[in-house]
Amino acid sequence: MTTIVVFSHLRWDFVFQRPQHLLSRLARHYPVLFVEEPEHDDGAPFMERSHPATNVTVCRAHTTIHATGFHDDQLRLLQPMIAQLAPPGERTVAWFYTPMALPLLQSLQPSLVVYDCMDELASFKNPPKQLLQRESALLNIADLVFAGGPSLYEAKKNRHPNVHCFSSSVDVVHFQQALDRSRVHPQQRDIPHPRLGFYGVLDERFDPELVGELADAHPEWQLVLAGPVVKIDEARLPRRANIHYLGQQPYAALPDLLAGWDVCLMPFAINEATRFISPTKVLEYMAAQLPIVSTPIADVANPYGHVVAIASGAREFVAACEAALALGPEQRAHMIAAMNAVVAATSWDNTARHMHELLDATPARSEGRAAQRAASPQAAVQPASQLAGAAPKVNALRSQGARHVGTVIIGGGPTGLSAAYHLGADTLLLDRNETVGGWCRSIEDKGFTFDYAGHIMFSNDPYVLKMYELLLGDNVHWQNREAWVWSKGVYTRYPFQGALYGLPPKVITECVMGAIEARYGTSVAQVSNDAKAVEDCCADGTTDVCNTDRAVRGEVKNFEQFIYKVWGKGIAKHFAIPYNRKLWTVPPSEMETSWLGGRVPLPNLEEIVQGALEPAPKPVGPNARFGYPRKGGFQALMNGFLPHIKGKVELGAEVVQVLPREHIVALADGRRFRYDDLISTMPLPELIKAVGDEAPEEVRRAARGLRHVSVRCVNIGLGVDNGRLVTDKHWIYYPENTIFHRIFVQGNASPQCNPPGGFGFTCEISYSPTKPLPFDGEELIARAIEDCRRVGFILDRDRILVANQLDLPYAYVLYDHQRARNVETCKAWLKQFDITLVGRYSEWEYYNSDHALLAGKRGAEAVLAKRSRAQKVGAE
Repeated sequence: MTTIVVFSHLRWDFVFQRPQHLLSRLARHYPVLFVEEPEHDDGAPFMERSHPATNVTVCRAHTTIHATGFHDDQLRLLQPMIAQLAPPGERTVAWFYTPMALPLLQSLQPSLVVYDCMDELASFKNPPKQLLQRESALLNIADLVFAGGPSLYEAKKNRHPNVHCFSSSVDVVHFQQALDRSRVHPQQRDIPHPRLGFYGVLDERFDPELVGELADAHPEWQLVLAGPVVKIDEARLPRRANIHYLGQQPYAALPDLLAGWDVCLMPFAINEATRFISPTKVLEYMAAQLPIVSTPIADVANPYGHVVAIASGAREFVAACEAALALGPEQRAHMIAAMNAVVAATSWDNTARHMHELLDATPARSEGRAAQRAASPQAAVQPASQLAGAAPKVNALRSQGARHVGTVIIGGGPTGLSAAYHLGADTLLLDRNETVGGWCRSIEDKGFTFDYAGHIMFSNDPYVLKMYELLLGDNVHWQNREAWVWSKGVYTRYPFQGALYGLPPKVITECVMGAIEARYGTSVAQVSNDAKAVEDCCADGTTDVCNTDRAVRGEVKNFEQFIYKVWGKGIAKHFAIPYNRKLWTVPPSEMETSWLGGRVPLPNLEEIVQGALEPAPKPVGPNARFGYPRKGGFQALMNGFLPHIKGKVELGAEVVQVLPREHIVALADGRRFRYDDLISTMPLPELIKAVGDEAPEEVRRAARGLRHVSVRCVNIGLGVDNGRLVTDKHWIYYPENTIFHRIFVQGNASPQCNPPGGFGFTCEISYSPTKPLPFDGEELIARAIEDCRRVGFILDRDRILVANQLDLPYAYVLYDHQRARNVETCKAWLKQFDITLVGRYSEWEYYNSDHALLAGKRGAEAVLAKRSRAQKVGAE
């Protein structure tokens, strides 16, 4: 028998939430001992035990110590009590909700250590000073880490190798009792309607000022607030005739409260304490099928923004509540259907089952190892850089003298391969993966070929076109592009602004009028006819916003302002703003515009009007055609380099340290290479990280300031009947409420990417610290498939033959307002050490694959030119 011993900062009889839901269910498989923070008592120390649920024992120590929580002063009294908790000879699992209890681990000798991180406790008001230090130690020794939401998962995933995202779930049966609207809670029986309610803890995460403004805006509304007041002065709470404080409510009474509400509120403050929260109540509100209005909490806005009204500031919040109260029958039916789909996909039972499976599948640790490490003074102070999951270290067992190489190239993507192609035999290319290609690699799964995100071959450069021919020969297929946008329930050709035909009339009107206002709101004296085309180099739908026939001199302060000036508020509203925010994961106002060219183009009114009146023709000209390998995916283009490279290529060779002054790179396996010249294509922040403390703090700070967007690809292979054509399109942009921003149709890029009877495509999902993935693993795949069905891309009769994921941690360079300064700081310092930076991530530029080929060539030429100069100096 295995016993779970839980250390919690929350009391079991406090608000019924994540610990109680999970542990009462896990208690079906294990006895659970729930250890609470001690309570002061003047008598002899003892352990109070109670049994609030089947197979759950709550253990609350009573001690003479006044210090609260798992304070160091409590440890000497608590340790012998903890040692007696688990029955002799039985295995124990130590389960932590608070790292502050970590020193008690040495009393248990557990077989597994679990950290269920449900909150970023260090962000809460008055955290213990040792909290961060103990969390680092806990992450160092834990066998399993569970994160309570996407934001927490993003914060912890690189600090431990075995982190799993388990977001808040819901007991649907319990909360669907609220659908019986005749249920009455006695404390609100005499409160008139409309009632707008919130239940939960009223602490530093609650926004009392917002609630006060909401009450003042509509005195006829009744605001019902149910929950204990914790860690904030009650004097801060707004007092109005239409605000009703009901105090803490038992879990069983919550459906009665919900049954009497008209709108559910989530009036959270936007501060450090709410940055990582994943509120359980949002799903409970959905189970009750009530309209929900929330402030922009990340773990609410991203997964549930299509169901929950997200409002920033009092004015928006009031307006959203007004709209919620005014919902018509059709709108309400649509809302309920969306809510039912969300709650049907999750439950506390499923979450506990998955956790149980992980507990059973995780190998037990050697006896006493955890206790020894927890008791060690070093364990509590180990720096984060040395934790499990941090960057790999050099294997000291294989360390040896550095071998000399003329040029070392880090990274075997298109840039590194091109550099190696253009250099001689005294060149060593190092790549950590098992195949070359970087993010231009491909995988095969049951006959389907998928790329790491969608790639195409396109260039106006004659040299690149010759390279394509050299690398692929006749293994290439050139075709006219079919790029489309799905919005308002219809397909329109890309670019959006030139193909409005088919959209709702009101949308077309707003787009055309907005463009007219943008054009004629600009002084004629500022207009010039020399607007230059900007390539949409990654086919990601961002830069075609620039392409038009005329430009205006002058500056714009940010990308958002650029969009409004170029196309006006209609096109901005219906495509450019939502799509770019979805892709870049930040408000466009946080981005500058140097990557879009020097002038601000004006809208081409003729193109817009013509595209609104009749279907847009198929695209023509050089931008209209692209190439793709017939077989082998984009990997075939990368593999085409290998026969032509004169130097050596080493795969599975991860560079973990760069010593610029010594001209040495070190690999994870212990080998070291001394170079004359280094060409780096690795991400600039990772290069500076590999340099370590040798880089000045100013340079390291600049590297940390470089922001980027990551992309997760969900690859799906369908089985289709009777030769059904899933789509004739190559890629589709989705500016609205799908989890993905683009679908790349691999099966149309080349039919040989499909097995017989199959059809493959990729859903691309951008994410970042400001927009974390709402789900992971199978949940993410399920959500992508659900959204594909919702937009009609997958039909009910289609069979899912393959579904997998590929992750691109560095996908897009983010052009924020600090980027140029930070990049220049890093480049200026590296330049003195014979390090050449080339490629998208090393130069921190917006490049595509043909730019990458030219960048590699340029890097090789820089090295050769330097050597030529050195030879001339030597000869003289």
